[in-house]
This record gives sequence, C-alpha cells and structure tokens, in this order.
Amino acid sequence: MDNSIPVVSKIFCSGTPTMLMIRRRPIVVNGGGFVVTDLSHNVVFVVDGCGILGSKGELMVKDGEGEPILFISKKGGIVQALSTRNKWSGYSMDYQGKDKLVFSLTDPKSCIAQGAPIRIRIEPKRHCKSWDFEIGGSFTDRNCTVVDCTRKIAAQMGRKEQIGGKDFYHVEVQSGYDQAFIIGVMAILDNIHGESTRC
Repeated sequence: MDNSIPVVSKIFCSGTPTMLMIRRRPIVVNGGGFVVTDLSHNVVFVVDGCGILGSKGELMVKDGEGEPILFISKKGGIVQALSTRNKWSGYSMDYQGKDKLVFSLTDPKSCIAQGAPIRIRIEPKRHCKSWDFEIGGSFTDRNCTVVDCTRKIAAQMGRKEQIGGKDFYHVEVQSGYDQAFIIGVMAILDNIHGESTRC
C-alpha cells in the first residue's frame, strides 16, 4: 500500500525517513539561499532567494540537477499590506515552465498575531477542513516541527552538535511526505526570519 502524500510530486516522497542537511549560502558570495544534501553529501535541492532571483518575496526550489521544481511567491498589494497575515503561494513547475498552485502558507506578521500558528493549505483541497499542515516551535533556534492535520509529524528540524551554528542544520522528513514541499516550507521560514533567502 502506498502511503505517500505528494504535494509537489510523488518522486520526492520516500518510503523511509530521510535526513536532509541544509547549508546556508552567504548572500555576498553566492547570492544567498541554501543547498540541501543527503547524508552522502549529494546535492538534492538548491534554494535561490532574492540575491539570485532579484525580487523580494520570490523563492525558487530546484532539484539536484538544477531544474526548477517549485516557485514560491509572497502575495503583495494594498490588501496584503492591511492584513495581519502574510500569504505565500507555492507553484509546482513542469518541464515546460508552466506552474500550478500546490500550497499556500499564512504566517502572522503583526505583534497582535504573534504566537499564532503558521498554517499550510494544500491545493487541491484534501480531507482536512481548514488547514493541512501546521508549523510549531522555533525556526530561529532550529527547533521546529511540521505536523499534518492529524498531528502526525511530517518533518522535524534540528542542529547537528552546533556544527556551523545556524548556517548548517538538518531536517528529517518522515516516510511518505514530500521532501520538495518540506524544503519549500523551510525556504519560506528562512525568508520570514530575514535569513539567507532575503535581501
């Protein structure tokens, strides 16, 4: 029985838990973003942010071959400026460069909404009513968890014995969950917290 939960694509779902290592790139040298490797040091994903793309609020996740697989953008405009939440949208990209909305993430941006959960909706809508995934914990401390609407852990972030401080950390993606989607979520969190994907 296949228990995978694809968001970007089924090819990014593994039958076993997968440890992904994330190394931030310096904005000054490499335009920011980060590189994601497996435990054998093979590049699995690359995330480009403002320093490479040239636009604030835009992120690109590429596979290990450098092909774009997920484009993420932050909604802008006057309505967004007046809102107490930021909305990010993730679009899967096919070989022709066409994109399809696969998820949206809202995060609290005002001091009134601080501590409110960061929630993610998957498109098309699934069996969950108001949200499909929720992020808890502290991204800045490299200690956060992504759970699905049944409260099952999808991914958990941590640091490896302080190697490289905040520039080097890991995310363990549980079996069946979409690794590209989880890396897209990490890219948004990185941007929200003003780190390597932000200008």
